[in-house]
Amino acid sequence: MIRNIIFDWSGTLVDDLPAVLKASNFVLTQAGRPAMTLEKFRAEFALPFTKFYDRHTPDVPMDQLEAWFHAEFSQAQGSVVELPHARKFLEFCRAKKIRTFLLSTVHGDYFKTQCDTTGFDAFLDLPYTDVWDKREKIHEILRENNLQPDETLFIGDMEHDIETARHGGIHSCAVLTGYNTLDQLRAARPDLIVEHLSELRRILEKNNFHLQPVSAEDSAEPPLATVGALIFNAKNEALMIRTHKWSGKWGIPGGKIKRGETALAALRREIKEETNLAVTGIKFVLVQDCISSKEFYRDAHFVLLNYVCRAAGKKLKVILNDEGFEFRWLPLPAVKKLKLNKPTKILIEAVLKSKIEDRKS
Repeated sequence: MIRNIIFDWSGTLVDDLPAVLKASNFVLTQAGRPAMTLEKFRAEFALPFTKFYDRHTPDVPMDQLEAWFHAEFSQAQGSVVELPHARKFLEFCRAKKIRTFLLSTVHGDYFKTQCDTTGFDAFLDLPYTDVWDKREKIHEILRENNLQPDETLFIGDMEHDIETARHGGIHSCAVLTGYNTLDQLRAARPDLIVEHLSELRRILEKNNFHLQPVSAEDSAEPPLATVGALIFNAKNEALMIRTHKWSGKWGIPGGKIKRGETALAALRREIKEETNLAVTGIKFVLVQDCISSKEFYRDAHFVLLNYVCRAAGKKLKVILNDEGFEFRWLPLPAVKKLKLNKPTKILIEAVLKSKIEDRKS
């Protein structure tokens, strides 16, 4: 049973990735190296962060690199915000009397500044900051606080966090809200991967505060009915969205049908929640089986009801919720060139085929 939780900070409780990217690119350009896109930075960045510097700026002294980084980050950290679901999860831990700790590379001064905004320090029994290599600290934390390894969980967003948990002999949970991609986290082999902390809370409550079901019978999840749609605008461009839970690949908005909800009502609700769009002209295209897809972040069996529709209104303002991190409006030929998840590929092929058949008839 989980009685103690150790949190990472960046990418787990707060979103500081834009500020860290800005500061890191300042370091790179000062050192005469090209700046990185967000996608490349997420693929390249690693902890301990000296690995990143050794790979990209091996000829620059660490003191100089750190001076450049902190000079820029101190100006950019106003953009750091709490991650969705983090506050409620911390409140949940307090309510359930779970002991909570922080183990992070974050600079102590930045931690204090960010806590002045978030108030998250009030939910932590003890923070350990300024830790360059968490593996060197984990045993000390367990010993100082009398934490039993089999009752302790480390939650983080990077491979280094999972390695630290394994080094300490404790449980590990990876979240998709931070720096590392799904493929990177899978390679680290955590005990559990969740989309965000709200999902972890549901799992802990369902499993009586274990990471896995206590009974083997409880682990058999029935197939889930879902809806999704290819949305077109007035220019006949389709809306594509990238999500971490589909390995960073492009797809369509959608989600699970709630009990007592019709498929069309679920589709309208999910699209509104994920994109801020209202839709019209909904037409059914096909149904797909999606069973244990390796592209999806967890093992699942979905029955996918796929539709096409039009975005309603003249002024379209797409606002993504925490599930998506990028969107584009593109004509279908351009959409086909994206790295699409398999169900979206099948849907688009079906839509293109139906248009060809419509022209023939």
